[in-house]
Amino acid sequence: MKRIINQVVGIFKRLDPILLACTLLLSTMSIVTIYGGRDAFGTRAVLMQVAMTLAGLVITVIIANIEYQFIVERLWPFIAALSVGLLVLVLLFGESVGENQSWLNIPFVNILIQPSEFVKASFILTFSYHIHKVRNTVNKPLTLLGLGAHAAAIIGLILISGDLGVALVYVGIVLVMLFCAGLSPLYYAGGLLAVVVAFPYIWPHLRPYQQDRIVVGFNPELDPLGKGYQPLLSRSAIENGGFFGNGINGGEIYKILPISESDFVFSTFCEKFGFVGALLMITVMIVLVVRLLYIAKGAAKDYGSLICIGIAAMVVVQATENIGMCLAMLPVIGITLPFMSAGGSSILAINIIMAMAHSVYSHKTRKIYSYNVGEKLHSVEDI
Repeated sequence: MKRIINQVVGIFKRLDPILLACTLLLSTMSIVTIYGGRDAFGTRAVLMQVAMTLAGLVITVIIANIEYQFIVERLWPFIAALSVGLLVLVLLFGESVGENQSWLNIPFVNILIQPSEFVKASFILTFSYHIHKVRNTVNKPLTLLGLGAHAAAIIGLILISGDLGVALVYVGIVLVMLFCAGLSPLYYAGGLLAVVVAFPYIWPHLRPYQQDRIVVGFNPELDPLGKGYQPLLSRSAIENGGFFGNGINGGEIYKILPISESDFVFSTFCEKFGFVGALLMITVMIVLVVRLLYIAKGAAKDYGSLICIGIAAMVVVQATENIGMCLAMLPVIGITLPFMSAGGSSILAINIIMAMAHSVYSHKTRKIYSYNVGEKLHSVEDI
């Protein structure tokens, strides 16, 4: 019995305690929020959130105990092919929820999943390894062209499905990872200039609802009863929360706010727990991001560092955009708040992604191999 207990303890020791504490705190906040709004969201939403959180914890433990080096170096071709295949399936057989055809119905069980959420994990893995392979020539145009093609293959398929919000998250991940890999700031300046020049030509090719989201997103008062209704109502819910909120079962505005359990869960949370609750939640997210960067610093492989950096970038981009649109300061483009938003795909995907960081943490020790040649002892560091 003692041996079994020691083995279980050993398994959990591979998890980074601070990262785990942050994810559990955020997950608990989410479950409490969804439970408090069960009259509007339904009991099924609460049960789903609890079930997916527990499943995510199990997945985290499993992946944390697998060497990420093995997954990345041996399985990256399969992972890359699977990612592209899933996104192609969405284009061929996907179902629309709202204005985006980004969902896939799993046969026989009739469950909808959003593949682009899961592909974030595989993209961060494969893109990290790609950068690692070309790290000494990352500033050469030909190398950058290859990295751009890698990113464009995934982002392009997501854009074709109409999911602009998720595509922007991928763009943020790419930009941050390349910057941390040593890409010259001159490329960023050139890219920004190219976007400014190309924007007048890109704008007419955006779908009408995407154009409306962008224009009204920065100024929702332009269409208060149409596209601006949702963000303005969201902001009202946040204001209604005041300093301490209305309590777990309190609040009224979130009940009439569309998608208040998912895309606008921050507004629901603020209406229930106020400014103090929001400050606590944002603080936990900041600690989580800082911890990811700390783990990146001690990674055994440079692509291990890039994995953690990519995850940190994803959390920052998603949280910034989600909170911004809830405050009616940024366009509403359908991005979930990590760990907080309700939804099976969102919760499982973020736990899989965070599990990769746990794996980097648990396998951070650099292995030293020693061998004898003649009378001298030599060592080789596995880096």
